[in-house]
Amino acid sequence: MQEKVILDLMPLVRIFVLTFFSFLIAMLWTPILTNFLYKWQIYKKVKRIGSPIFSRLHRGKENTPTMGGMLIWITVFAMTLIFNLSRGQTYLPLFALVSFGILGAIDDYFNVRGIGGWRGLRGRHKILWQLVIAILGAWWFYYKLGWNYLHIPGVGDFTIGFWYIPLFIFVILACTNAVNITDGLDGLAGGLISLAFLAFGGIAFVRSDFGIAIFCGCITGASLAFLWFNIYPARFFMGDTGSLALGATLGVVAMLEDSVVVLPIIGFIFVLETLSVILQLGYKRITGGRKIFLSAPLHHHLQAKGWPEPKVVMRFWVLGAVMAIIGFVIALIGRG
Repeated sequence: MQEKVILDLMPLVRIFVLTFFSFLIAMLWTPILTNFLYKWQIYKKVKRIGSPIFSRLHRGKENTPTMGGMLIWITVFAMTLIFNLSRGQTYLPLFALVSFGILGAIDDYFNVRGIGGWRGLRGRHKILWQLVIAILGAWWFYYKLGWNYLHIPGVGDFTIGFWYIPLFIFVILACTNAVNITDGLDGLAGGLISLAFLAFGGIAFVRSDFGIAIFCGCITGASLAFLWFNIYPARFFMGDTGSLALGATLGVVAMLEDSVVVLPIIGFIFVLETLSVILQLGYKRITGGRKIFLSAPLHHHLQAKGWPEPKVVMRFWVLGAVMAIIGFVIALIGRG
């Protein structure tokens, strides 16, 4: 009986140990990354045109390095290759993490070096490459793995056939850009990403997908290490190399865990932030320039209303934690 208990606890212990190691390793090589970013002046360029509110809110942040998100995905990449040998469960999210991380790094580099002005990669080019990678993932899930269904918690699985492919593509693109939009305040995206992957790691553990649970744990650990240095005032920013990589990977993990239905709940703040941008742009187009928010996304509107940056971040973290717990509980309905 005692041996059985020990065996049952081993996956949990392994998840905890590798999550801690991911945090520790990321913390240890942060000075190397920081020195590199400062030495080569990898400073994000802030646009000088457009909303004066946006420019005012970002005043003083231009000499802070970007591309700090490499701390997360490079750490997780190394941890997964060396310690997480569940290749069947990890090579798909790892592919998303690295491919989108490289895409984001190129965009950040273009921004830093002034290629394309302050914009970095042109929006249509960035979306095109995101689409290409998402299509590859959708093709693999549908044709190689045979996934063609949608799971509804407490109800069951529904076969959706070929519609799985556009669903997969939409989820990846939506997650990628939602996290990218949310990454606008010190510590905001890093804290919310940690909560989201913690929730999906719990779902994976309950489903005995220990390889994915370890993978999510490593992202959580590395994200917390990044967050240690990204809390206001940030020592460096995540950059597109972090936000694109983590957003896409979150979508892939949600699909792998048959939990895409609860993804908008667990990632509620990401959805809220994205909707605020969509509403702002749509309303301006319809009304000829009038705005709903003082500035979009929502976190900038609250700043413009007078909320201090840490107050916005902390309250979004609290709401994000509550929604992550709710989404986690809903995902488990009918599982066991």
